[in-house]
Amino acid sequence: MWVYTTRRLGLAIIIVSVAMAMLFFMIYLVPGDPASIALGPRATPEMKLALRAKMGLDKPVPIQFMNFYINVIQGDLGVDVWSNRSVSVIVSEALPYTLILTALGLGWAIVLGIPMGCYSAIHRNSWLDKLSGIISVSAIAVPSFIVALYCLLLFAVRLQILPAIGAGEQGDYYDQAIHLILPSFAIGLGWVGYLARLVRASMLEVMGENFIRTARAFGLSERTIIYRYALKLAILPTVALMGVGVGNLLSGAVFAEIVFARPGIGKLVYDAVITRNYPVVMGAVLVTTALYVVCTLFSDLLAAWLDPRARATL
Repeated sequence: MWVYTTRRLGLAIIIVSVAMAMLFFMIYLVPGDPASIALGPRATPEMKLALRAKMGLDKPVPIQFMNFYINVIQGDLGVDVWSNRSVSVIVSEALPYTLILTALGLGWAIVLGIPMGCYSAIHRNSWLDKLSGIISVSAIAVPSFIVALYCLLLFAVRLQILPAIGAGEQGDYYDQAIHLILPSFAIGLGWVGYLARLVRASMLEVMGENFIRTARAFGLSERTIIYRYALKLAILPTVALMGVGVGNLLSGAVFAEIVFARPGIGKLVYDAVITRNYPVVMGAVLVTTALYVVCTLFSDLLAAWLDPRARATL
């Protein structure tokens, strides 16, 4: 297990390093001068030069690249061009909103998807199994931003039973929880379908194993066989998929935060891209990428701990 952990940790570090390099060069492939776009057409050449120097764009690209790497290793994500605040502080203020939204979206997927898939496998080829399949595929096919718009129109505008925009009053946890229902459901619905289909397929495979037949031969109840033996094995692919799921939920949170006007990393990146605030864009995307890699690493390690056979995959 230690060898597997060391290898996965080294691979995670390599992935983050490559992502940093790709992010740096992709930012500079965006057409237009950031200083000219940020200051507008009335800016003087002196103002543009001053802003370029402030953003570090007056140095050669290799020097900028090395400075970027060194600063990130030291925990310095740069300084906001407009407010002169640390990007690390700005990202740390927005990150909790996105993490809570992502966690609740994953919670919707777990609470609804796993029981749905388990029930479909137990009642294979029944009308409820077919209905579950239709619902699952439909949930997967509909993009999260479409779900967000329809949830907003139905529950907030037409029925007026849930709030439409914002994150709730500071300090009022009930109000904040109410404001999380629609956006978290919007980003989690697609993964309800994914988990339901995956759990169903895994359960059907496990239920055909020899040890399940042996358990039935010993007279164990069907409920004990399903929940004590079969589900424990069938849930392993779901654990390995959780890391990827967090990454997809983070990308879905971008649209949810824009549609529902919530603070968070997605809204922060959107506003920074509009104003060409490159330090904020790079810092926020880098933190999100690192979070995605960490979640994937954790899910792989958890799956390897639960199933020793997974350690042979790397």
